[in-house]
Amino acid sequence: MRSGSLWRHGDFRLLGIGQGVSALGTWVSSTALQVMAIVTLGAGPLEMGVLAVCSSAGILVVGPIAGAWVDRLHRRPVMIATDIGRAAILATIPLAALLGVLRIELLYIAALGTASLSSFFEAAYRSYPPVLVPRGRLADANGSLAAVSSAAEITGPPLGGALVQLLSAPIAVALDALSFVISAVSLAFIGARESKDAAAPPREPILREIAQGIAFLAREPSLRVIALSGVASALFGNFYGALYMLYGLDELGLSPVLVGITVAAGGVGSLVAAPLAGRAARRWGIGPALIGGRLAAAVLGFLMPLAAGPTAFLFLLIPQLIGDGLATISIVNAVTLRQLLSPSYMLGRVNATLHVLAFGVGPLGALMGAAIAEAYGIRAAIWVATVGIFAGTLVLFLPSPLLRMREVR
Repeated sequence: MRSGSLWRHGDFRLLGIGQGVSALGTWVSSTALQVMAIVTLGAGPLEMGVLAVCSSAGILVVGPIAGAWVDRLHRRPVMIATDIGRAAILATIPLAALLGVLRIELLYIAALGTASLSSFFEAAYRSYPPVLVPRGRLADANGSLAAVSSAAEITGPPLGGALVQLLSAPIAVALDALSFVISAVSLAFIGARESKDAAAPPREPILREIAQGIAFLAREPSLRVIALSGVASALFGNFYGALYMLYGLDELGLSPVLVGITVAAGGVGSLVAAPLAGRAARRWGIGPALIGGRLAAAVLGFLMPLAAGPTAFLFLLIPQLIGDGLATISIVNAVTLRQLLSPSYMLGRVNATLHVLAFGVGPLGALMGAAIAEAYGIRAAIWVATVGIFAGTLVLFLPSPLLRMREVR
């Protein structure tokens, strides 16, 4: 597997196809659950807020524990078990709808349960590529898997809406449950086997192991600056999640179609750029590719608050299409560095900690953005978000080997 397309290799192809189907199903059911809550069960803002909190709580509470457990176990069985568990949880929703006993509380439980199991899956999945591919191909592997996720993100929401309209929301959720079964089956057929890390220390109480993972992330200089920059990006990036539609429609006066095109352009940019991450790392070095992609994306981001008049559409489109692509190259190389710099027995905790940090500050960023927009206007909040993301990018220049890191042996 030293050269050529990774998709030619059976084990990696099974991983990628299975997760592509699963990611597509997740986007479909996300749309379906919201429609079901609003249309079928008459949920209002409070109920929808609780539904969102249940998903976040599953990640924030279970995430650190998940990382520690993943480091104790082989990754593939964890992924298979969580796929089966998520399929079983989601299957209760169409069954309840069929029996006429569907209630909003069941959606809360399903959101909490699937998010909790997804924390285990995420920690194991991000730790699994080193089992399948050589160290020198990890950036290519992560880029290919990121492209699969981007394709699912582009097609999932409209497909979910179509399935809900044509077949009903419960059937759309049932299809997502089936997608997890397909993922579990694809993982079960992978032939590669994990070996126990001989350097792994004896097990300790789980809280101590969680603390060890956090301490490792804090003292490894390159991973530390990547984590700090990622937290800033998640915090200020969620301003856009709360305000982007309002900014495009109300502040700039764009049509819903044009705003939708700019949103879709971000997914297209990521889809095209993700497979190029490995090539960028080999051309310029993994550290410079990571920093350069993030910095260029942050600079392009200044077009957003400057958008006005006839050029407003282009000023939104360019950061989404090109900026998101550059940011994806950076993100893929950041994931690769985690895998290269973290001992195998610590990788689950590193991945879980970063996952929890990003999701922990995300809702806070959305609330901050909304509060600033309410007090000073939407454009002011967009300016704060843009400057905040740029400042977070500058964190990558703090003292560490990252800027001059060509490769990791």
